[in-house]
Amino acid sequence: MGRKPARMYRRVVGQAYTQREYMGGVPHNRIVQYHMGDVNGKFDVELKLLGEELCQIRHSALEAARVAAGRVLTPTGEKAFHLQVNVYPHHVLRENKVATGAGADRISQGMRRAFGKPVGTAARVEPGATLMTLQAPAANFLKAKLALLKAAYKLPTPCRIVVTRGANLVK
Repeated sequence: MGRKPARMYRRVVGQAYTQREYMGGVPHNRIVQYHMGDVNGKFDVELKLLGEELCQIRHSALEAARVAAGRVLTPTGEKAFHLQVNVYPHHVLRENKVATGAGADRISQGMRRAFGKPVGTAARVEPGATLMTLQAPAANFLKAKLALLKAAYKLPTPCRIVVTRGANLVK
């Protein structure tokens, strides 16, 4: 059985399920790295990607957004930017797997004891939360903005790009 679509996990319902020591077999986090580029570099411009709605963002969507932004930024040079993913997927997602096909009525329990098994993790995001922070030189401002725009396409919430430092340098 394949992964369920993201729309099934987007809404924030109930209490967060985060105590991993009491769970057996939580899938690993798909986010490979939280910092890309030159971590210690001094850059002129800082942009932030802000989430607009209350939602849950799966770890695979955060990784896809990071990779999409990295593809735009890497040709400018590995030391020409610093991209940081600011949210961490703490919340463990559960799924009650239901058998389908011939004889499923004898095997499946339906909704009886339907707690579910861990299938992934997600970050719970409040409106206005910073999802990603990108620092770049003023010469690469347009590429930096494009990178965050492409990253926003991968996320299940409407996003806004805000220039927090160096707005006077990019005219």
